[in-house]
Amino acid sequence: MTSRTEGIVLRSRTLGEADLIIEYLTKDFGTRSAFAKSPRKIKSRFGGSLEPFTYARIALTGREDANLPKLTQSDIIRSFHPLRENIPVFLKACQFAELALKLLPSDGRNNPDAFALLLWGLDGLEKDPASALVPLVFKMRLMELAGYAPALNGCARCGGQAQVFYPRDGALLCGGCKKGKKEGPALGLSAALIAMHKSLSAFPLEKLSRIKPSGALLTELERFVELHFTEGVNVHIRSAKF
Repeated sequence: MTSRTEGIVLRSRTLGEADLIIEYLTKDFGTRSAFAKSPRKIKSRFGGSLEPFTYARIALTGREDANLPKLTQSDIIRSFHPLRENIPVFLKACQFAELALKLLPSDGRNNPDAFALLLWGLDGLEKDPASALVPLVFKMRLMELAGYAPALNGCARCGGQAQVFYPRDGALLCGGCKKGKKEGPALGLSAALIAMHKSLSAFPLEKLSRIKPSGALLTELERFVELHFTEGVNVHIRSAKF
């Protein structure tokens, strides 16, 4: 059986002397691994279509329930080559790929919103390599798609007003609800941050460039998202540390 879809290369692993295992985020099957025969040979028919972040039209052959189908076709739609030419930008794109692999299920479930988000993120990095907003929004929205969005609509326990975020609860807690409890790390959030987080989470991706948060607010948002990732979701981004 042959399945055809579109996929974005997240990473590849060597297998033997000339073969590769390619891990994709696909348009129709979520994250998917595939076996590529001899792509490391000089005359490989796959050419440069297996490079990181390449967006391609692919064909996978094997049983419908096969864990590792064979890649039989890979035609480049968009190479995103500039992302691989600049190390800081390459590392930003690597964070996107790493988070997709860590947060999205690998059970073949379709996730068109995650696929569209990754395409948007790579496109945004290619157009504006220095952007701080694109990586931030990508992380925020991927957490939401994966079911890890923070709860910022008042105190998670009583519903009252609260502005202190406890990542191990994934939520805001008011002074009364946090008393006598060992909640771990906490971070006070400004009203501006909470409002901006809600705006960036809901605004259409294609219109996000209209939002212009200040540098200080962006820094506050980045700190908050990082804390939620490491302490709440328990995900440490290796490519960010590099």
